[in-house]
Amino acid sequence: MPEKENIAGTRPPIVAVVGHIDHGKSTLLDYIRHSNIVEGEAGGITQHLSAYEALHRPLQGEARKITFLDTPGHEAFRAMRSRGLNAADVAILVVSAEEGVKPQTIEAVKLIEEAKIPFIVALTKIDKPGANIERAKMSLLEHQVFLEGLGGVVPSVAVSGKTGEGIPELLELILLAAELEGLSADPDAPGEGVVIEAHVDPRRGSTATLIVHDGSVRSGEFVVAGAALAPVRIMENFLGKPVKEALPGSPVRIVGFSSLPQVGERWRVVKTKKEAEEIVRSSILLATALRAARPQSPVAPRDAAPPESEEENKKIILPVVIKTDVAGTGDAVMHELDKLPRDDKMEVRVVTLGVGPVTEGDIKLAGGGKMPGIVVGFNVKVEKEARDAAERLGVEVQVFDVIYKLAEWFAAEVERRRPRGRQESVTASAKILKVFSMQKQNTVLGGKVEEGALKDGGEVKILRRDAEIGRGKIISLQSGKSPVKKVEEGGEFGAMVRTGAAIAAGDRLEAFEIVYK
Repeated sequence: MPEKENIAGTRPPIVAVVGHIDHGKSTLLDYIRHSNIVEGEAGGITQHLSAYEALHRPLQGEARKITFLDTPGHEAFRAMRSRGLNAADVAILVVSAEEGVKPQTIEAVKLIEEAKIPFIVALTKIDKPGANIERAKMSLLEHQVFLEGLGGVVPSVAVSGKTGEGIPELLELILLAAELEGLSADPDAPGEGVVIEAHVDPRRGSTATLIVHDGSVRSGEFVVAGAALAPVRIMENFLGKPVKEALPGSPVRIVGFSSLPQVGERWRVVKTKKEAEEIVRSSILLATALRAARPQSPVAPRDAAPPESEEENKKIILPVVIKTDVAGTGDAVMHELDKLPRDDKMEVRVVTLGVGPVTEGDIKLAGGGKMPGIVVGFNVKVEKEARDAAERLGVEVQVFDVIYKLAEWFAAEVERRRPRGRQESVTASAKILKVFSMQKQNTVLGGKVEEGALKDGGEVKILRRDAEIGRGKIISLQSGKSPVKKVEEGGEFGAMVRTGAAIAAGDRLEAFEIVYK
């Protein structure tokens, strides 16, 4: 029977797999697809929104297709998880039977509720020695996830991505949930759906991964997504193999967009280039009108007072350029940057967020300010001209393939560049008992250390009735007529202090050090 007949009137379910980092999402999909996603992911964690098709062969009936969206579990990828759920019909909430509910589990439940789609709980890693299924279920109950058999209606199944135990039951639950949703599609209708990823291929240009929600996409047609259009010439399935047609429920990659489509943008198919260009033109006009309708801040007259105070104008700007391999990853990098502590003296300013390799233009953009900036890349290459320009302009360029390593390095680099506030830290306090002589700017005196340790060569303030009358430096220090490097609390001393102040008995010396915080 032809494949199209299998889905006429119905559509393969699109399933988003969500959960906490390292709870076994990709290992589960590895088993379902009989592949190995995990080894291909840097750091062993998923860092892209990936789409796959799997064929489930039940004991009875025909084989059924299921499309899976594997979402990253790291907390930085919240926007990517949200997009995956909004594109899906059903969600699988993956919870480790070893650890139970974790922070991103709770967040995933909230995102599922926002997407308003049914979900199934997959209790993973049941092959591990520390697995405790009942404890994991109780942790879900504590966070208002009510499973079947525990006063709720959410189905659950215990699975192992290593042995395959429970996976046939999980796939059956997915198909049952899809049937209850009443998914339908018309393969003969023009294709439409959502953009889930977009990137710039150095050799092939702007490329996007699409999910087909309804209709079909065929060679020779045109795909329109917002202000971007593409002729359907190069179309590939999830394995990267060329295809002539993409049916409902399929993930498909299309190459050759006029510009990079926005991730999350709805797309549709039209027959002619003229029709596609008219839709793009209308989309651009609408976007321009919406921008114009937004309230604008009034332009200050040339002689008007500046909106910022003099103190704010002294703030140092650290320019940052972010380049990522796919459009969706930029959200994760921005999420990490947003967690940096704010500084009154320095502003971290993202001057551009783009997709593709680091270019010479990126370096010039980061190096154009008073402070040489930072260019940070995620899964991208740095062009030779860019490296040369970075050396000339003093711009720091770093590329990462694991999001948390990027976050750690960036936080340390910003901290290293943060302007330090100059502060005086009091190290000792002494009472002057007698002044022996005053010659030019050198005063010989005797005193007693009341707090801390007075050091030879140290800077001091001279205080009279708690008011500062001058400053000086200890140029020699004695204790018991012998030169010493320091005198501890309670010790008496003789000292020569270089100062312009007229020191008198009863005054105090307050030693201090300059620290930068």
